[in-house]
Amino acid sequence: MLCSMPGNLYLDFEHQGIMLKARFIQYISEQKKYSAHTQTAYAQDLLQFEDFITEKYELSLEAVQHVHARDYIVYLMEQGIGSSSIGRKLSTLRSFYKYLQRQGVVPRNPMSLVKAPKVAKKLPVFVDEHKMDELLDSEAVFDNSFPSVRDKMVMELFFGTGIRLSELIGLEESDISFYEHTIRVLGKGNKERIVPVTPQLSAQLKVYLELKHLQNFDTVTVSLFVTDKGDPLYAKYVYNKVRHYLALVSTQEKRSPHVLRHSYATSLLNRGADLNAIKELLGHASLAATQVYTHNSIERLKSIYKQAHPKA
Repeated sequence: MLCSMPGNLYLDFEHQGIMLKARFIQYISEQKKYSAHTQTAYAQDLLQFEDFITEKYELSLEAVQHVHARDYIVYLMEQGIGSSSIGRKLSTLRSFYKYLQRQGVVPRNPMSLVKAPKVAKKLPVFVDEHKMDELLDSEAVFDNSFPSVRDKMVMELFFGTGIRLSELIGLEESDISFYEHTIRVLGKGNKERIVPVTPQLSAQLKVYLELKHLQNFDTVTVSLFVTDKGDPLYAKYVYNKVRHYLALVSTQEKRSPHVLRHSYATSLLNRGADLNAIKELLGHASLAATQVYTHNSIERLKSIYKQAHPKA
């Protein structure tokens, strides 16, 4: 166990691990341009792995071999961690050791010999359009107060543009072009894209901003969306709001901003939008990430066929 190691040796061992992690996080921040959320997730994954190998093997991060990583997978599975979560953690470790190899800290990447458990493919969860229309048009749910108008605007943007949670809370007032009916979005890897909005949604944004400026908040911010006190919105705040409103029209377990992103993409595809166009609108790096929505479209066609065809 850790307590059996000589004091000074353990302090050196611990310090080296901290330095390696810190340099890696700095690398993915400055060079890879990963978001703050991703940096936090990577740091937590590394800390969890380091705790495992020090407790069980009394090893430093740079001394890890592929057998230790495989044992870690077994440990995670015994803890009931899902295959997708394990895959993400291994992705972190692969990136970390690839970085260490480039820096000359380790001779080879031990994760290259480790395979993640297979993940069952799941279709994206989405909310039917008529349910979203019912929610957003409900005067019983949304009134004319600032908090209510803001909440409705958040839901409208998620459903009407398909932007990510991190992208929404990062929006600034200057990102909106009321003349061109577009929004400038800063996506993953600091990649900027222009997302069109309908004239109706553009008009709603203008009404929201006028109401926001009438609030005379003590806090001055350029953020498009703010809390009831005028501070910039944060992820947990928005997530809880979306979950609350979706619960009013949906009984499905998944009720998150990403569900609305899926709903946006599915609606576009069902209306005949080109897959490459959807890819650009969503800010996907590759077409493979967008193609998952074709499965929903196929399932919808099967459902329609069963209902309409006399011999189905």
